[in-house]
Amino acid sequence: MFFLYNLFTIVVSFALKFVALFNKKINFFVEGRKNSFDLLIQQIKTNDRTFWIHAASLGEYEQGLPLIERLNQLFPEHKIVLTFFSPSGYEVKKNNSAADVTLYLPMDTKRNAKKLLQLVHPEKVFFIKYEYWPNYLYQLKKQNIPTYLVSGILRPDQVFFKWYGGFYRKALDSFTGFFVQNEQSKALLATLGHEATVTGDTRFDRVSQIVENDNTLDFVAQFKGHKTLLVAGSSWPKDEELLVDFINTTADKNMKFIFAPHNIKPDLIESLKQKIKKGVVLYSQIQHQNLRDFDVLIIDGYSLLTKTYSYADIAYIGGGFGSGIHNILEAATFGIPVVIGPNYKKFQEAKDLVEKKGCVVVKNKQELDQTLLDLFTDPLVRKEMGHINSSYIQANKNATQKIIQLAFGI
Repeated sequence: MFFLYNLFTIVVSFALKFVALFNKKINFFVEGRKNSFDLLIQQIKTNDRTFWIHAASLGEYEQGLPLIERLNQLFPEHKIVLTFFSPSGYEVKKNNSAADVTLYLPMDTKRNAKKLLQLVHPEKVFFIKYEYWPNYLYQLKKQNIPTYLVSGILRPDQVFFKWYGGFYRKALDSFTGFFVQNEQSKALLATLGHEATVTGDTRFDRVSQIVENDNTLDFVAQFKGHKTLLVAGSSWPKDEELLVDFINTTADKNMKFIFAPHNIKPDLIESLKQKIKKGVVLYSQIQHQNLRDFDVLIIDGYSLLTKTYSYADIAYIGGGFGSGIHNILEAATFGIPVVIGPNYKKFQEAKDLVEKKGCVVVKNKQELDQTLLDLFTDPLVRKEMGHINSSYIQANKNATQKIIQLAFGI
């Protein structure tokens, strides 16, 4: 099976080089990996003590950041090597200050796995949430390097639990410890003969810290004024279609809206802007504008969403009418009600907050319109839902410390 897997990996690598000629994101994926080993040679010396953290993309980076920060505090003499699989993670966080070296994870071949471990020579390795690369995991086990799954979450539909998933079930044998988010994940791993510990989700530690940061954005404060503000975070076209219809037909002078789209390509931003019949302004065009004159602000830039949530009275989190919702915790931590689309079942925190009634699920235009009207017009409901959400965040933090205790015995 390893032979077929390695052959497949080689074929995919060559195919991606061709696709990269026509696809910008794949080009980042291919070109970025060309200097991964050079970065390690330049920045990691043979006598350096290191930890290796792997995050698939941006969400997993945010999830792993509390662990990275804690490792830096406890082991200042160690270097942190951070790898990404996806361009959407690496290209945004390649200049982060938390890790000493940040790079694309080279493709999962036997040669690359051996070379990366030789250069990094990590004392411990942490895979955040998921991604199970057989060659890397095999080499980690062969070299007796302690390897942990952090904030892992398992579902019955994953390949491990299929009749044909034996190859990947074998890869799980390489982990020294499984630190999972919930009891279901623990029980599923038990069916495969693995013992896991429910430590929770490190994202709660991350978002609980956010509230304590300086979240000031003067342009948002000016735009909002004393109005009631809805922030639509990581919105997709289907989300925007429903929200724009509400804005055009229902919104009144006391309502304000901010869109922070998932994709900020200029043509998509312009399309969204043209559909809105109220006064609308782009973040990139706010200079010399009196922002209080506008009803809608579209943020066509990066790294502003989290701070923007701190000004929101209501949050709408995008993705629920597509492949799945984005992070709802970054909004919930500010003690505001959250509205999402129907595709949320893969996200434990969303299921919890829906059950607790801090989060509302809408399945169509009619449900969205009624939900938003209720939230805009009833501050007591907003307050109650917001309290549910912020209390939930506080009750579920400290996963990072549990993981440190189990992995290091301290």
